[in-house]
Parts: sequence; C-alpha cells; structure tokens
Amino acid sequence: MELTYDHKRVQKLFDDFDQMRKETNTVFTKLVKKRVDQLRAFETFADYLQSGLGKPHPLSGNKKDCYGIHITGGTRLVVCPLSLDLSTESLQYCKKILIKGVENYHGSKTTSYIP
Repeated sequence: MELTYDHKRVQKLFDDFDQMRKETNTVFTKLVKKRVDQLRAFETFADYLQSGLGKPHPLSGNKKDCYGIHITGGTRLVVCPLSLDLSTESLQYCKKILIKGVENYHGSKTTSYIP
C-alpha cells in the first residue's frame, strides 16, 4: 500500500525514524514503525482491516473518514483511506492512505505526539 502524509512535518518524521526516535523515544518509534511496515505490506486497506493487526477501527466526529490503529495504551496512528467512501467494496480497491499522525484522542482532550 502507498502512504501519503497530511503535513510535511508528519512526512519528515515517518521518512526518518531516527529523527522520530530523537523527538519521542525508542519504544514508541519501534511500535509506530512496526505499524507502518505492516500497512505497507498489504495491497489494499481492506486486506489490512481483515488482518486485524493494530485493531483498526473507524473514527467519528471530526475524524469520521479516518481509522485509528493501536500503537500503545490510548495512543493511535490516525490514517485516512483515500477511497470514494469507507464501504467494504470501496476499501477493497483502496491502495493509498493518508497518515494524519499519532495521537491519544481518548478522554476529554486530544494529545498529538506526531501532528
């Protein structure tokens, strides 16, 4: 699957995991890289969803067109499939996703670890 990024800062960190490690920590970076490698390994987003890796789940509210993928605790990789819609049929053809960042959106406030 092809990955694109929401912001240049997000792309910079996802293109350079050493820099991400310096700005966050080693364990966090390894977990993020693991999920990114898993996403890249699948041909379509539907294939990734069927695998269940990272417990992907659709989001709601201002992130209604995105999915959260478990990193650790309440921290999630937020991705948006670049497809016509989020129907099963549409996601079977989705070969490109937009990475929005890594955040904890649980509770009353959102904490962004990678904007």
